[in-house]
Amino acid sequence: MLRLYGSARSRALRVLWMAGELGLKFDHKDWLPRAPETRTPEYLALNPNARVPTIDDDGFILSESMAINFYLAKKHKSPLYPADPKNEARALQWSLWETDRLDRQLVNYCRHTRDLPEAERKPEIAEAAWKEVEPAFNVLETALSRSEWLAGTAFSVGDLNVAAALYRALSLDLGKWPHLQAWLKRCWERPAAKKARAMREEKG
Repeated sequence: MLRLYGSARSRALRVLWMAGELGLKFDHKDWLPRAPETRTPEYLALNPNARVPTIDDDGFILSESMAINFYLAKKHKSPLYPADPKNEARALQWSLWETDRLDRQLVNYCRHTRDLPEAERKPEIAEAAWKEVEPAFNVLETALSRSEWLAGTAFSVGDLNVAAALYRALSLDLGKWPHLQAWLKRCWERPAAKKARAMREEKG
């Protein structure tokens, strides 16, 4: 039995999306990062780093959402895992790039422009974050002007990982980046994406 630890409000969103793409059945522990449950002796024995998302796949323990998604896609021989080594490398490249250049910065921008109560927002943090987000959007726009997908000619684990990190951008004005906007819409219109998004929005 596959067990997944992590809330749709965390990076587990992309793992829930992947599980939906693969049609997997799993036991889901809807835990946020740093939740009290992650500090219990039982969970620390399983995962000493106390991280979520984490999976337990019949005793194989794996953390970090991108690694989980590459593992699941390859294990289940999904077409989302690129067969061409070059596209496999591109999918990994974009996934790592997203974590380094976009994930936290987009979170900070949205938190300090709309998500936090107004009194708690810090414009300087939003401004600094946007200085990182805008160039990253430009990079994606250029790549997606050349191809509909990030790694090859079809939706892949690379597209999923990056699009999941761009969840908050769904409600931003992306008119300046039409190729990015169209790609993001294509990704999130997939049935498994809609299901994962509904789980995310149900939790607030």
